[in-house]
Amino acid sequence: MTTRAVPAVTRAVAILRLLGSAKAPMGMKAIAQELGLVPSTALHILRALVAEELVAVDAAKRYRLGLGTLALARSALERADFPSLVQPHIDGLSRRYPVTAIGVELPNLRHMIVVALSQTQAPVRLHVDIGSRFPTMISATGRCVAAFSRHPPEEIERRFRALRWNNAPSYATWRREVEATRRQGFSIDRGNYIAGVTIVAVPVLDASGAITRTIASVGISSQLDRPTALALAHDMQAAARAVGQGTAIAR
Repeated sequence: MTTRAVPAVTRAVAILRLLGSAKAPMGMKAIAQELGLVPSTALHILRALVAEELVAVDAAKRYRLGLGTLALARSALERADFPSLVQPHIDGLSRRYPVTAIGVELPNLRHMIVVALSQTQAPVRLHVDIGSRFPTMISATGRCVAAFSRHPPEEIERRFRALRWNNAPSYATWRREVEATRRQGFSIDRGNYIAGVTIVAVPVLDASGAITRTIASVGISSQLDRPTALALAHDMQAAARAVGQGTAIAR
């Protein structure tokens, strides 16, 4: 089925994404320039978004995301099965290991979205927020996506070559790691994406064996030696199987 573009909707979504990634409120002209919009068009869309409380504007005519986006996000999460199913599992992981454990949705090959989160109680930890977005093909999750999705190889390669890593593997090395991920059912990224950080990811598969989501754990490499990381990966696989079968655990 062919999807017809609706310019006004596309532009409104682009504005929301831009404001969501901006470090500070933005003026209308800056928004228009960043997105290549005619200023009057940007202003009309911004006024409509303000009226719907999806965007807020201050006295200096600077725009930021409005509280209406929080209500939409909360409704989406409350109606989604995956966050509620995965939460007790990742809570258990973060209690047993020095990691921040997350549940990740994979809407497309552009980005993945953190939809569930459990912070470690270890003294040194990394900060991640629900709603955080990362490139889909990056790090351990990216290897899982490449191993268990049905996207064309050329598209996966194109996405890989656009990534920014701390210590990027070559494409040939990365492909070997993807094949290893397919065989063992998990991926461990030790310092490739972020220096000094180890990320472990496992796929959550549907009935056909295709990846739909992932569970990932993020920790300081000095706190996750290889035996610990492997034990963590195996526990995460058990959690992913339970979530894939729609099974929660008692808190």
